[in-house]
Amino acid sequence: MQVQIVEVGPRDGLQNESQMVPTEAKIRLIGLLAEAGLRRIEAGSFVHPRWIPQLADTADVFRQLPRNPDVTYSALVPNLRGLERARECGVTEVAVFMSASETHNRKNINKSISETFPVLREVVQEALTLGMRVRGYVSTVFGCPYEGAVPLDNSRRVTDELLKMGVYEVSIGDTIGVATPRQVQETFSVLVNDVTSERLAGHFHDTRGTGLANVAAALAEGIRTFDSSIGGLGGCPYAPGASGNISSEDLVYMLHGMGYETGVDLQKLIEAGSYIQRQLGRPLPSKVLAASLAQAETCAKNEAEGDTA
Repeated sequence: MQVQIVEVGPRDGLQNESQMVPTEAKIRLIGLLAEAGLRRIEAGSFVHPRWIPQLADTADVFRQLPRNPDVTYSALVPNLRGLERARECGVTEVAVFMSASETHNRKNINKSISETFPVLREVVQEALTLGMRVRGYVSTVFGCPYEGAVPLDNSRRVTDELLKMGVYEVSIGDTIGVATPRQVQETFSVLVNDVTSERLAGHFHDTRGTGLANVAAALAEGIRTFDSSIGGLGGCPYAPGASGNISSEDLVYMLHGMGYETGVDLQKLIEAGSYIQRQLGRPLPSKVLAASLAQAETCAKNEAEGDTA
């Protein structure tokens, strides 16, 4: 069975970093991810640099990315101006976003959920007219930092509206990493019944250590597309110091062990994780990355001791 992985590290991961990663390093990272076999990579965001300065160079990144007909590089866009900037850079797929909770949506977009629909509808329709594909994100599906539990009907309504606008897929997000496997199964069983599993993806965070367990729960409900971040890049803005996105290395390791095919070369993926870890100068949360690098270091040490024996 095939599972698709949407790599969000270059966008969702790097936007949470306190330090600026050079444009050249971002391009190199994205190239390594493509070489590892990832075919869907979210490479940046056209949100105003005032709000996300870490991704202010997204236009430069897209203009310099090596074109690969097998790889789709997408970008997040908040409005028509962001869409226009994406079009100027040759972007062929964009993503729009909103929340399932009213308070989080107002904090993020400065509009109610109902007020956000016509704004996004205009963006989606224009993107489709330009020949772009459009993906949708729904945040705080499993919990909101301001409201706590979020009614499932909120997520059903937002998902339905996004699909009616013309997005081809909706990514269901555990923004603050509070979901548990039972909650994931209950939520996806309803959403799949509403819209079919082919139109849905899972976006889980490992803030409380349940990220991969939640992937397994979503798999049981027929979900076959998941977002993840190289090295586990990205944190939770509502829980300083906590981990955020599930790690691409950890996800691929688990999926392969469960008999799923991803088309991703795990060793090359680890090399990509090692590269961005060196660029950031600190250990990343990925457990598979840490274990692989520790094993390599041990082997190198044993070989060196054998040469001097």
